[in-house]
Amino acid sequence: MKPLVLIPSFNSGPLLRPTVEGALAQWKDVWVVIDGSTDGSDVSLGDLGTLHPGLRVIKQSPNQGKGAAVFFGVREAAEAGFTHVLTMDADGQHPADRIPQFVNVARLYPEAAIMGRPEFGPEAPLLRVRGRKLSNVWANIETLGWGIGDSLFGMRLYPIGALIKAFESTSWARRFDFDTEVAVRIAWQAVPIINLPTPVKYLSLEEGGISQFRYLRDNTLLTWMHLRLFISFWFRLPVLLIRRLKGGNPHRHFTLPNESPGLA
Repeated sequence: MKPLVLIPSFNSGPLLRPTVEGALAQWKDVWVVIDGSTDGSDVSLGDLGTLHPGLRVIKQSPNQGKGAAVFFGVREAAEAGFTHVLTMDADGQHPADRIPQFVNVARLYPEAAIMGRPEFGPEAPLLRVRGRKLSNVWANIETLGWGIGDSLFGMRLYPIGALIKAFESTSWARRFDFDTEVAVRIAWQAVPIINLPTPVKYLSLEEGGISQFRYLRDNTLLTWMHLRLFISFWFRLPVLLIRRLKGGNPHRHFTLPNESPGLA
């Protein structure tokens, strides 16, 4: 295994540098894809490269979306010889100190996608916590219950080959729809899924919290995405049913490094 931490960033402001520093404290190979940022946040990373040779900052312009930024970075990572990529957001929500845990689980099960299952604190917006449940229901319908614990949480470790195949199977999944659509398409590939409980923190405005989520725009995008996936699901249903009948078990248990059972 040769894992890489990949951080897509668009106008992350002052949160970008501490997020990257946190990742570098846990893992030496960290790439940041600056996706058409206009706030100058990438300038804050200027001196980190001299201290951390494994840091690479990639810039693309104009802004193309989170999924497009990840896809670009993943293709570059594959060419550089990386086998797995751990994605995390640039806004400080994802805990960098969990990177070793994700990697350790992936070393045990390199064929699996390790998906963070968020554990929300009291500061999490209730609308966001409840709203994601509908997307999770649809994602598991579309995969015949393959076991996607959370379809929207972005801290995940993917086998690069499976992730590229998921991207190449659609011209969508290039913006906010990336996390959900890729999860579904990876499940369609019969890639095992391990859901790893992961704390998530919603930063307040006073703490510098930034959200690129736009309620109407992004929920419209997700609705259209699930409609597309549900239509495609019906064409794939015979294959999915055969896979289940042949013993494909999306709920097999995995033993995690701390000897506690993980959920698939």
